[in-house]
Amino acid sequence: MTDTTTELLNGVNVEALLGARAALTEVPAAASFKWRAESEWKSGTHTESRINGFFGLGEEQRHVREFCFDSDHPEIFASEDNGPTPVEFVLVGLAGCLTAGIASVAANRGVKLRSATATIEADMDIQGILGIDSDVRNGFNGITVNYAIDADASEDDIAAIVAQSQKRSAVFDIITNPTNVTVRVNQ
Repeated sequence: MTDTTTELLNGVNVEALLGARAALTEVPAAASFKWRAESEWKSGTHTESRINGFFGLGEEQRHVREFCFDSDHPEIFASEDNGPTPVEFVLVGLAGCLTAGIASVAANRGVKLRSATATIEADMDIQGILGIDSDVRNGFNGITVNYAIDADASEDDIAAIVAQSQKRSAVFDIITNPTNVTVRVNQ
């Protein structure tokens, strides 16, 4: 009996990640995923969203547990402030995707991270949302991501890791490129 231990760098199992990549290269249909979230209006601007199942690798999958998120608006908008705003969740998604990418890319390149922190800011003029000025965009005018990364690598290597993470980030792609969205009402 052989005892094998997988070495993790930055908490990333590079061997398993590269193995999954190779397997999906052989069976591209298995790479088609469908992510889902369900939400329920609670009161005012408060919504509760749940995430549990998704489709991937050719079949239905489940997370290890259901995740629940409350979204709302702050009291300054005459709301209850039961959770972050939906636009703040977009920033959380971007931060999570880019940072996971940094850890994975660094591990794949043999770079040990000591810390990686991000500050993300997005500018928005809410006159559009409030119907004050129809010429004002409802969404962000711009997003700025600032990283502080301490790693066993040169500044150029760290910049290359961040650039590769950005290039492979699904959330960065979703935010920076048009995505078709279909909204239906089922009766």
